[in-house]
Amino acid sequence: MESADRHPVGAHPGGGFKPSEPTTRGGPDYGRFIEAVRTLQDHARAADAPDEVISRAAAMVEAVNELLQPYWADEWTSPSGRRLDLPNRGNVLSVPLDVRRSDDRVVGTTRFRRFHLGRNGAAHGGAVSLLFDSLLGYTAATLTGNRYQRTAYLHVDYRKIAPIERPLQVSAQIDRIEGRKTFVTGRLLDGATVLADGEALCVRLKPGQP
Repeated sequence: MESADRHPVGAHPGGGFKPSEPTTRGGPDYGRFIEAVRTLQDHARAADAPDEVISRAAAMVEAVNELLQPYWADEWTSPSGRRLDLPNRGNVLSVPLDVRRSDDRVVGTTRFRRFHLGRNGAAHGGAVSLLFDSLLGYTAATLTGNRYQRTAYLHVDYRKIAPIERPLQVSAQIDRIEGRKTFVTGRLLDGATVLADGEALCVRLKPGQP
Protein backbone atom coordinates (compact mmCIF):
# COMPACT_ATOMS: atom_id res chain seq x y z
CA MET A 1 0.00 0.00 0.00
CA GLU A 2 1.39 3.41 -0.96
CA SER A 3 1.88 6.07 1.70
CA ALA A 4 0.02 9.36 1.51
CA ASP A 5 3.04 11.28 0.18
CA ARG A 6 3.63 8.92 -2.78
CA HIS A 7 2.32 10.00 -6.18
CA PRO A 8 1.59 7.21 -8.69
CA VAL A 9 3.66 7.54 -11.86
CA GLY A 10 2.07 10.12 -14.17
CA ALA A 11 -0.25 11.43 -11.44
CA HIS A 12 1.41 14.83 -11.15
CA PRO A 13 -0.49 17.16 -13.49
CA GLY A 14 2.56 19.18 -14.51
CA GLY A 15 2.67 22.93 -15.02
CA GLY A 16 3.53 25.47 -12.40
CA PHE A 17 6.40 25.35 -9.97
CA LYS A 18 5.96 22.83 -7.19
CA PRO A 19 8.44 22.87 -4.30
CA SER A 20 9.34 19.44 -3.00
CA GLU A 21 7.07 18.06 -0.29
CA PRO A 22 8.95 16.80 2.79
CA THR A 23 9.02 13.03 3.27
CA THR A 24 10.50 10.32 5.45
CA ARG A 25 10.56 7.77 2.62
CA GLY A 26 13.82 5.87 2.39
CA GLY A 27 13.76 5.26 6.12
CA PRO A 28 16.52 5.70 8.70
CA ASP A 29 19.26 4.46 6.35
CA TYR A 30 18.61 6.92 3.51
CA GLY A 31 21.30 9.28 4.78
CA ARG A 32 23.69 6.36 5.04
CA PHE A 33 22.79 5.39 1.45
CA ILE A 34 23.50 8.92 0.14
CA GLU A 35 26.83 9.07 1.98
CA ALA A 36 27.80 5.69 0.53
CA VAL A 37 27.01 6.95 -2.98
CA ARG A 38 29.11 10.08 -2.37
CA THR A 39 32.00 7.92 -1.18
CA LEU A 40 31.65 5.72 -4.26
CA GLN A 41 31.90 8.85 -6.41
CA ASP A 42 35.10 9.79 -4.55
CA HIS A 43 36.57 6.33 -5.13
CA ALA A 44 35.60 6.47 -8.82
CA ARG A 45 37.73 9.60 -9.11
CA ALA A 46 40.59 8.44 -6.90
CA ALA A 47 41.05 4.68 -7.26
CA ASP A 48 44.14 3.37 -9.06
CA ALA A 49 43.38 -0.30 -8.55
CA PRO A 50 44.46 -3.48 -10.37
CA ASP A 51 42.38 -4.48 -13.38
CA GLU A 52 40.77 -7.36 -11.53
CA VAL A 53 39.67 -5.07 -8.69
CA ILE A 54 38.06 -2.65 -11.15
CA SER A 55 36.32 -5.56 -12.87
CA ARG A 56 34.97 -6.80 -9.55
CA ALA A 57 33.86 -3.30 -8.53
CA ALA A 58 32.10 -2.77 -11.86
CA ALA A 59 30.16 -6.01 -11.36
CA MET A 60 29.16 -4.97 -7.85
CA VAL A 61 27.98 -1.52 -8.98
CA GLU A 62 26.02 -3.13 -11.83
CA ALA A 63 24.39 -5.43 -9.26
CA VAL A 64 23.33 -2.41 -7.18
CA ASN A 65 21.89 -0.78 -10.29
CA GLU A 66 19.86 -3.90 -11.01
CA LEU A 67 18.66 -3.94 -7.39
CA LEU A 68 17.40 -0.35 -7.58
CA GLN A 69 16.08 -0.32 -11.17
CA PRO A 70 12.55 -1.63 -10.31
CA TYR A 71 12.07 1.30 -7.92
CA TRP A 72 12.75 4.13 -10.39
CA ALA A 73 10.39 6.99 -9.46
CA ASP A 74 9.53 10.46 -10.72
CA GLU A 75 10.87 13.55 -8.98
CA TRP A 76 7.66 14.03 -6.97
CA THR A 77 7.94 10.56 -5.44
CA SER A 78 11.67 9.97 -4.94
CA PRO A 79 13.00 10.94 -1.48
CA SER A 80 15.97 12.71 -3.10
CA GLY A 81 15.67 16.42 -2.37
CA ARG A 82 12.72 15.86 -0.03
CA ARG A 83 14.44 14.55 3.09
CA LEU A 84 14.57 17.78 5.08
CA ASP A 85 16.11 15.90 8.01
CA LEU A 86 19.29 15.25 5.99
CA PRO A 87 22.10 17.51 4.70
CA ASN A 88 21.26 18.87 1.25
CA ARG A 89 17.80 17.34 1.71
CA GLY A 90 19.29 13.97 0.73
CA ASN A 91 20.25 15.24 -2.72
CA VAL A 92 23.45 13.60 -3.97
CA LEU A 93 23.86 16.18 -6.76
CA SER A 94 24.57 19.14 -4.48
CA VAL A 95 27.97 19.98 -3.01
CA PRO A 96 27.76 19.07 0.72
CA LEU A 97 26.54 22.18 2.50
CA ASP A 98 25.55 22.73 6.15
CA VAL A 99 23.90 26.13 6.56
CA ARG A 100 21.59 27.95 8.94
CA ARG A 101 19.89 31.32 9.19
CA SER A 102 21.65 33.85 11.42
CA ASP A 103 19.57 37.04 11.71
CA ASP A 104 19.52 38.54 8.21
CA ARG A 105 22.14 36.20 6.78
CA VAL A 106 22.73 32.56 5.98
CA VAL A 107 26.01 31.11 7.26
CA GLY A 108 27.57 27.67 7.41
CA THR A 109 30.22 25.31 6.12
CA THR A 110 30.91 23.28 3.03
CA ARG A 111 33.43 20.70 1.88
CA PHE A 112 34.38 19.81 -1.67
CA ARG A 113 35.12 16.10 -1.95
CA ARG A 114 37.54 14.24 -4.20
CA PHE A 115 34.65 13.82 -6.64
CA HIS A 116 34.67 17.62 -7.15
CA LEU A 117 38.38 17.79 -8.06
CA GLY A 118 39.34 19.94 -11.00
CA ARG A 119 43.15 19.87 -11.06
CA ASN A 120 46.06 20.33 -8.63
CA GLY A 121 43.97 19.99 -5.48
CA ALA A 122 41.43 22.62 -6.51
CA ALA A 123 37.68 22.14 -6.74
CA HIS A 124 36.32 22.24 -10.29
CA GLY A 125 34.95 25.67 -11.21
CA GLY A 126 31.62 24.12 -12.17
CA ALA A 127 31.34 22.60 -8.69
CA VAL A 128 32.00 26.02 -7.16
CA SER A 129 29.23 27.51 -9.30
CA LEU A 130 26.90 24.67 -8.31
CA LEU A 131 27.62 25.46 -4.68
CA PHE A 132 26.70 29.12 -5.19
CA ASP A 133 23.51 28.23 -7.03
CA SER A 134 22.42 26.11 -4.06
CA LEU A 135 23.60 28.63 -1.44
CA LEU A 136 22.09 31.73 -3.02
CA GLY A 137 18.83 30.02 -3.97
CA TYR A 138 18.47 28.71 -0.42
CA THR A 139 19.21 32.18 0.95
CA ALA A 140 16.59 33.86 -1.23
CA ALA A 141 13.94 31.29 -0.28
CA THR A 142 14.79 31.26 3.43
CA LEU A 143 15.10 34.99 4.01
CA THR A 144 12.00 35.91 1.98
CA GLY A 145 9.94 32.91 3.10
CA ASN A 146 8.97 32.22 -0.53
CA ARG A 147 10.03 28.92 -2.12
CA TYR A 148 8.42 29.73 -5.48
CA GLN A 149 11.53 31.23 -7.07
CA ARG A 150 13.99 30.37 -9.81
CA THR A 151 17.50 31.57 -10.50
CA ALA A 152 17.46 34.00 -13.44
CA TYR A 153 21.10 35.05 -13.22
CA LEU A 154 24.22 33.72 -11.51
CA HIS A 155 27.69 35.25 -11.60
CA VAL A 156 30.72 33.83 -9.79
CA ASP A 157 34.12 35.49 -9.37
CA TYR A 158 36.92 33.03 -8.63
CA ARG A 159 39.43 34.80 -6.38
CA LYS A 160 41.64 31.88 -5.30
CA ILE A 161 41.53 28.12 -5.74
CA ALA A 162 39.02 26.35 -3.51
CA PRO A 163 40.77 23.31 -2.02
CA ILE A 164 39.05 19.95 -1.83
CA GLU A 165 38.73 17.75 1.25
CA ARG A 166 38.86 20.48 3.89
CA PRO A 167 36.12 22.49 5.65
CA LEU A 168 35.38 25.90 4.17
CA GLN A 169 32.93 28.60 5.21
CA VAL A 170 30.04 30.26 3.37
CA SER A 171 27.88 33.30 4.01
CA ALA A 172 25.12 34.94 1.99
CA GLN A 173 22.54 37.69 2.27
CA ILE A 174 19.88 39.56 0.33
CA ASP A 175 21.13 42.84 -1.12
CA ARG A 176 17.79 44.20 -2.24
CA ILE A 177 14.32 43.26 -3.42
CA GLU A 178 12.63 44.93 -6.38
CA GLY A 179 9.12 43.63 -6.92
CA ARG A 180 9.47 39.95 -7.90
CA LYS A 181 13.26 40.23 -8.10
CA THR A 182 15.50 39.24 -5.20
CA PHE A 183 19.20 40.08 -5.51
CA VAL A 184 21.44 37.82 -3.43
CA THR A 185 25.20 37.80 -2.79
CA GLY A 186 27.47 35.34 -1.03
CA ARG A 187 31.04 34.36 -0.34
CA LEU A 188 33.11 31.19 -0.06
CA LEU A 189 35.92 31.52 2.46
CA ASP A 190 38.87 29.66 3.92
CA GLY A 191 39.11 31.41 7.26
CA ALA A 192 39.58 35.09 6.46
CA THR A 193 40.56 34.41 2.84
CA VAL A 194 37.84 34.93 0.22
CA LEU A 195 38.07 32.12 -2.34
CA ALA A 196 35.10 33.14 -4.46
CA ASP A 197 32.09 35.41 -4.33
CA GLY A 198 28.86 35.21 -6.21
CA GLU A 199 25.71 37.13 -6.98
CA ALA A 200 22.36 35.89 -8.19
CA LEU A 201 19.00 37.20 -9.26
CA CYS A 202 16.12 35.05 -8.06
CA VAL A 203 12.70 35.77 -9.53
CA ARG A 204 9.48 35.02 -7.67
CA LEU A 205 7.26 33.04 -10.01
CA LYS A 206 3.72 33.91 -11.01
CA PRO A 207 0.96 31.38 -10.31
CA GLY A 208 1.24 28.51 -12.79
CA GLN A 209 4.65 29.61 -14.08
CA PRO A 210 7.06 26.64 -14.49
